[in-house]
Amino acid sequence: MKRIFFVEDDLSLINGLTFAIKKQGYEVDVARTSHEADQLWKDGKYDLVILDVSLPDGSGFDVCKKIRETSKVPIMFLTAADEETDIIMGLDIGADDYITKPFKLAVFLSRLHALLRRSDNFKQSDTELISNSITVKLLKGEAYKNGEPLELTSSEYKLLCMFMENPDVVLSPEQILGRLWDCNENYIDNKTLTVYIRRLRMKIEDNPGEPDKIVTVRGMGYKWNSVSEK
Repeated sequence: MKRIFFVEDDLSLINGLTFAIKKQGYEVDVARTSHEADQLWKDGKYDLVILDVSLPDGSGFDVCKKIRETSKVPIMFLTAADEETDIIMGLDIGADDYITKPFKLAVFLSRLHALLRRSDNFKQSDTELISNSITVKLLKGEAYKNGEPLELTSSEYKLLCMFMENPDVVLSPEQILGRLWDCNENYIDNKTLTVYIRRLRMKIEDNPGEPDKIVTVRGMGYKWNSVSEK
């Protein structure tokens, strides 16, 4: 049975989401403070972590950083902090998804299931992707540019894999986020996709201002160039 670690201080939200998650067949452990989160994380093994940003004694960002020091477990932020700077921070320190409040329960559950499925799929894969000076070793969860290791967050890594698995194909924003989260396009947050793309370009492009790996196709979406056009 999958185990979910839920860090949240709002008791009404805890009660509602814990009930909903358990109905899906998962176990749930809850921490209401950063201190409780540290203790539970040390003592338990989890398949997914759900974090709020604002906690009574600290920040969910700090909890995320500590978890990422020892684990690649999927992490989802579920928070009212909806500024672009907050989203960038969450994704940059290693979160796999970022959902802002208020939200629909169906959206939350869909993306929770998607994170768990993607995690299982990546664990099972043992192939290697090579394209345009980038190499990805899926089993190890590692990526390289010209033989040098890339420091990617989980979200950046998964987005890179999706592009490289679809070389020279234009993917719309709806297709990209739909595949990443396995959810209906009505649930898509394009602001989050913009952050993903920008952060990934900063790490893989020779000139992020004039990208030649992930290129924008105006009015349509994005495309991975299998061979540099420069």
